[in-house]
Formats: sequence, C-alpha cells, structure tokens
Amino acid sequence: MTRQQTVFVVPHSHWDREWYFTVEDSNVLLIENMDHLLNVLDEDPDYHAYMFDGQASVIDEYIAKRPEEKERVARLVKDKRLFIGPWYTQADTLLVHKESIIRNLLYGSRIAESYGHNMNIGYLPDIFGQNAYLPSFFRGFGLDYSILQRGVYTDQLKGSMNFHWTSPDGLSVKTNNMYYGYGPGKFLSDDASFFHDRLVPILEKLADLNGGTDNILLPSGGDQVLVREHFPETVRKLNEKDPDRRYVLSDYETFMEKTWADGTFDNEIKGELLASQKSRIHNTIRSQRYDIKQLNTLVENKILNVLEPLCVIGESLGLRYPQAWLDEMWKELFDVHAHDSIGGCNSDDTNSDIVHRLEKTGRIADGLINLKKKQISEAVSRGLGKENIATVYNFLPKPSESPVRLAIFTKEETFSLSAADGTALTAEVTKQTYISGGTKIVVTAEGEKQVEEPGYYRSEVLVSGLHVPAMGYTTVIVNESLSAPSSDDNHHGSTIENGTLQLSFKNGSISLLHKDTKAEIENLLSFENCADDGDSYDFSPLEGDSPYMIERASLIGTSGGDLEQSMTIKHEQYVPASLEERKNGMETALLSIHTMFTLRHGESFVRVSHTIDNRICDHRVRAVIATDAEGVSHSFADHAFSLIERPIENPYLDGWKENGFAEAPVPIYPLENTAGVKDAGRTAAVITKGLKEYQVLPESGAIALTLFRSVGLLGKDNLTWRPGRASGINNKVVRTPDAQMQKTMTFDYAIVLEKPDCSPESVFDLKNQYLERYDSYQKQSLNTFEERLERFEIPYPVQTLPSDYSLFALNGDGVQMSMCKRSHDQDGTVIRLFNPSGSEKTATFEGTFSRITFCSLNEKEEKPADPEQIPVPARGYVTLKLQQ
Repeated sequence: MTRQQTVFVVPHSHWDREWYFTVEDSNVLLIENMDHLLNVLDEDPDYHAYMFDGQASVIDEYIAKRPEEKERVARLVKDKRLFIGPWYTQADTLLVHKESIIRNLLYGSRIAESYGHNMNIGYLPDIFGQNAYLPSFFRGFGLDYSILQRGVYTDQLKGSMNFHWTSPDGLSVKTNNMYYGYGPGKFLSDDASFFHDRLVPILEKLADLNGGTDNILLPSGGDQVLVREHFPETVRKLNEKDPDRRYVLSDYETFMEKTWADGTFDNEIKGELLASQKSRIHNTIRSQRYDIKQLNTLVENKILNVLEPLCVIGESLGLRYPQAWLDEMWKELFDVHAHDSIGGCNSDDTNSDIVHRLEKTGRIADGLINLKKKQISEAVSRGLGKENIATVYNFLPKPSESPVRLAIFTKEETFSLSAADGTALTAEVTKQTYISGGTKIVVTAEGEKQVEEPGYYRSEVLVSGLHVPAMGYTTVIVNESLSAPSSDDNHHGSTIENGTLQLSFKNGSISLLHKDTKAEIENLLSFENCADDGDSYDFSPLEGDSPYMIERASLIGTSGGDLEQSMTIKHEQYVPASLEERKNGMETALLSIHTMFTLRHGESFVRVSHTIDNRICDHRVRAVIATDAEGVSHSFADHAFSLIERPIENPYLDGWKENGFAEAPVPIYPLENTAGVKDAGRTAAVITKGLKEYQVLPESGAIALTLFRSVGLLGKDNLTWRPGRASGINNKVVRTPDAQMQKTMTFDYAIVLEKPDCSPESVFDLKNQYLERYDSYQKQSLNTFEERLERFEIPYPVQTLPSDYSLFALNGDGVQMSMCKRSHDQDGTVIRLFNPSGSEKTATFEGTFSRITFCSLNEKEEKPADPEQIPVPARGYVTLKLQQ
C-alpha cells in the first residue's frame, strides 16, 4: 500500500416501511428509534451525521406523531447532521409508471427542502434493478450524484466503483457502486477478530476495485437498525489500530464531493442495470402477486391519464382543483411503490394492506372523476338547452377520432346518437341490458309509500369517427325512440376482422394476418404451465419438471358487427395440482383458460383478455405469443421515455454458478407496457395492462408473457436459479397462502402486428390508443349506480359551458405527452412532453396561455419557451409550465 487510504464510515438506517411486518409495526419502531437518534445527534457533537435512507416519508410519519420535534428535525437537516430525501419512498423503478418515479422524487425533494436540505444523491441502496432513466431523473432534480448497490456486473466497473452512469437521453450522473451493499460496516468494531477477519479483507477488496481514488466508502447500517452510539469512539480506536488507513465518520454527500473532486473517473456505464452477479436482482419478482401489480397499474393510469388532466380541464373552466386529495392519493401510492411492497414479497397481512391501499386510492379517484364530469356535463347541458347528452373527454394533446366506448342509459330500446350540431354518428351497440327500475319511497300525507319505477336499458355503444378536441371534450346528443345504432350480433363463423387485421380459428389454433403486408402468424397463442418451486422473490424451476404446452383450443363463438368483432376460445388441459403431484407424475387439476379476442374498427392490434379460475398451487402460467420473426437477437420494450433493446440470450448465463453469481442471469425482463421484436417482415409486440414480465424465446422468437406465479412461502433456501440462503427473513418460515392466487383472475393485453418499419413513436401511439386515454359521462337520471357519486346532490359552480372545448393542442410528429397536472407550487399547469425517437423533434403549442416556461423535474422555472418551436431531445423529455 503506497498511499494511505481514507475510509468514510457512513452511519445509516435502511428503513423498510413494510415487509414481513406491517407498516404499523414499522411506525411504532420508527418513533422510538427516531427519538433516540435525535437525542444522540444533539448530545454528541462528535457524531458527525446520520443518513435516514433518503426517504422523506419516515419524517412525515415521525412528525405526525411527534409534531413538537419538527423544529429539531429541521435544525439537524439544515445543519447536515440528519440527511433525508430525495425520495418519498424507495420505489422499485422497474415496476411503476415513469411519472410515478418522478412524482415520488418531487414529493420527497420538496419535503426535504422544506426541512432545510435535500440530500444531493440519488440513493438506491436496495431496489431490485435500476431504471435506465434514473440518471436523467436525478439530474432533473438537480442531484449531482448517485449511490447504488444492485445491478452492476463487475467487469462493467473496469477497476473502479466510481463511474458515470448515463441515461438513454444522454444525461449522466456521477455514481458509486456499493460493492458489498449497504451493510459492510453494520457491526463495525475495533475488536481484533472483527478487524482482522472481516473488516480488513473487505477494505482490501474494495481497494482493489477503487481505481482513481484513495477514498473508500464503508456504508455502516442495515435494515431498521438503531443508531450505533459507539461509532465516534470506534472510529477513533480504529485510527489508533490501523496505521495504513485513516477512518472518518462521515456522510454520503461528503464522500462523493471529496472523491469526485480529487479523483479521476472516465468509465461510463449506460442504461438499465440488471446484473445479478454480486447482489440478487430478483429478476422474476415482476410476476409475483400479479393482482397487486395489475391494480397498481389501473390506479396509476386512472390518476395520470384521466383524473389529473380532467381536473386541469375543469380548473380552466372554473372548477376547483382537488390538490389535497391528490396529495393523499399519491402518498398512498408511494407506500405501495416501495420495493418490497410493489414486489409482493411480503407477508399476507402486508399484501392485504397494500391491496386495500390501492382499492381505497382507486375509489377516491373514481369519486373525483365522477364529480368533475358531472359538474362539466351539467353546465354543457344548460348551455345547449338539452338534457339527454353525453360528454366525451380526450386527455391527449392532439384531436382524436379513434373509436370510443360509451355507456348509454335510455327509457327506450332504440335510440340514435348525434353530434351537438345534429350530425348523425356512426355507432354500434355491443351489449344491451334491460334493468328493472325497482321502487322508490314517496312521503305522502298518509305516510311513506313504495312507488314502482319504470325499467330502462343500459347499452354499451362503440362510436366511430367522433371528433374529440385535444385536451378537451365534445358532446353527443342521445335521441330516444329513433332508429337504433347497428347491433353487433350479426356475425357468425370462425373469422373476425377489421380494416387491417384478420383473426381466424382453424383446427384448434389461431392465425393472425396483416392485410396490407400479408404477414401471417400461425399458431398465434399457446400457454406454458410449469412448476414453480420458488418463493415470493423468485421463480424456481423444479428439477426434472417438463413444462406443459397447451396448444389446442376449442372455439366457443364469434360475434360482432362493422365496428367491433369478437372471438372466444377455450384452452383446457389436466395438469398436476401441486408440486407433489408433479413429482409423482399425477395430473388431477383441470387448467381452463378462456380467451376473448376483439378487433375494433381503426385499430391495428388485437385486444386479448384471458380469464383463469386458478385452483392449482406452486406453478407458473405464461401466454406464448408467436411472432414468426426470424434471426432476432434482441427484443425491445418501453422504458420510461423511449424503447430500449435487450439481448434475447444473456452471455453471462453460461457458467453463472461456477462464476459465483448471486442469481442466474436469465434473460427474463420487465416492461412498463410494451415489448416486442422486429425482423425484415414485421413488428410483433404486446401492450399490457399490469403484466410486468416477458421473455423472448430464442428458438422461436415467440414472446412468453408471464401471466402469474403461484407460490406459498415468503422465502426459501437454495432455489435452482438462486442458491444459498432464503431471501427476506431467513431464520423463520413465513407461509403466504394468499400468494397461491387461488381465485379467478383476468389478464388484458393487446397483440400488435405491424409493418417492419414501425417507429418508436408509432409504438407509443398504439399504446395510447390501447390504454384509452379518454372518458365519457352521460347526464341522465335513470341509473344512479353506474358511477360512485351519482345518487348524491352536489353543487354546480359553473352555470353554462360550450358543447366543445379544447384547453390546448400540440403539433409535432411523434411528440408525446406523459402527464398534465397543476404545478406543485399552485401557480400554473405543468405538462411533460417526450420524444421516443432517435432524433430531436420540434413541437408547436396552441392555446391561450400567456406564459410558457421550461422547468426542471422539480418544477423550478429555467427559461422561457417559444410556443412556435419547442425542441424535444432524442429519447428525452421537456417539462413546461403553462400560465394564464
């Protein structure tokens, strides 16, 4: 050792809000530990600082119970004795919406700033893989550094744990890899055996990987740990014991500032980090507790794609923006998004709490959406002087004429629809139900009387060619007792089609034809069922098990009209009911999968919905979608603001166990919504609603989309793809019978068959179309249960509104909008535009806003924007504040 090294000892606690324990357990412990921590920091000036996991949520929880400590916490944060932020909770950034990640950082950073200091580090101690856009997000919040544990291959480091980590948009952040995780100094001691047997070997290994600097980071904490009061004295004694090193009690910010100021680091690592070499990445946790992931996706999309833009439209028309409600909803979601929580690797009690949290948030969103639509529609009705109307809302920044589905209630079986100017609309009833009116109670002089109410009809109607303005609404007039929209019950046979695609059933299988390119995929859909000998963290193959490939189907029927056609099929096969049956060669359980395919006018994808009533334990079910793509070496998937490529075969997989990997680096990947492949003849892809895991099979190019996993243990030792200890709590068996998923489940996605030159922008357009970023509302008095608040009286702040309205519009080939909301400072509207293509694009803005400025992700204004020329960087994004 030629030069003395400096060991930065950083005391910290990694705080899991819930896990194999509940959030109530965590909060009871938090109050006690935080009380003690504040006292230690106040009473011992030699205790340099303490890092409380980079999560502002713990401060929220603490101050809620100890409001009298707010000033003391603020003083310690301002003095950089206590470090909090930039996160609200430590989110799993591969399982949640890109805007949820940004919003989490926004709330966390603003809360930390309000206490005096937001830690200048994008801290990632324990999440299971790193989103490719995190460097960009961190820079967008003004953060200079990142520290992370998981996801890096040792050869990527090139001899130094310090490197530049770069996003697909080209933005970089100075990063340090915690090679031994966040706890190598958890039990730091000057004891001779600890020093020689544990500490020195760790520091020597770190020194070998520490090119460019003599500074070594020693994270000294762990899960839910109490502050180590002895650390100042221990550091003093280590300095006496070890003349080769200088030990300092420090913090992450100081370490990064000194290291990057004095060192030289040229290495760059690009994109997402999914390596499972040194740390477990739990690559298949993305299919654990599918119900949680599906429900989270539903709630995220409801807030981001409907509620927030609807409330922005409403505010521009004179309605109140429900900021307090949205604050509550987002914080509930952030708790769900913590890495263990959204992963589903928890006790059944905790997972039950997570589901309840999501259901509660979804109910609030539904109520607010109902309220705003009802208030707008009443004012539109008054303005038109017509009662029986429906308003249709478009939450995209471009006008839409895509098919829209409406629920229409009428007294008569027949009716017609027209635009506000009287133009007849092309519509098709896809489902109609007669509903009894029941009775109502009427108070008379003789007392209460029950009065029979007449029945009515509920019709699901698909409307084609309706022009809906950008970021606004239009009005549909419901005309009763006139000629009815066409019905969809005139279709029979074994083929369905629209203008672009044809789906046929023949000899027990499905084929899909693209009419323009003539590309055809035969044997489109099959299912793979195999044993899952794993736990709530990881899928594990059962030794000797052979997967069941369920390929043959039976046709149940077809239906439809000119605008929509559907086909229903059923796959069935007897399979083992449990691991024991698989081991013994028994097949007593019937796996039955019903599938409905739907083709709509104007869409170039097939809507797919599976229903499975699962009564089988310890297994995995994947939908295998054939692509017939040839010579494919990479897949693509949507990842925040662009598509990224991934290898179908992982070169690190060969010899992984012999090379000491923590987990097999299997090429199974996460997706936000979309994954697919391309060859010279086609683009084939899926767009999902809550399905988060896929694999492209190298032998066929098929997309294996994991529907669900079914397991019964929180953690388990020695899995086939994950040798060694159980993950999570490893000294107690925690059974999770709810994770066996013994219930009826639905799985929704779309299959895309497009031209081979289908661009990234087109893929995002298809995603928007499938996710249906629109909503509708009929002003009617027949049914008071369709929406949450229909039965109740509400105020109507706005008296009249026009039949058509657009708040703003954007023009720009391929430029997308990912969110629209009120600014965090309540001084305008904030929108985010992004460009998934590989070259810069320019957007133009049309609207009545008098001032438009570029701002950071933290929503701090940076410079004026020219509405006629808004540049959006390749694979990047811009954030704009709009003010009247």
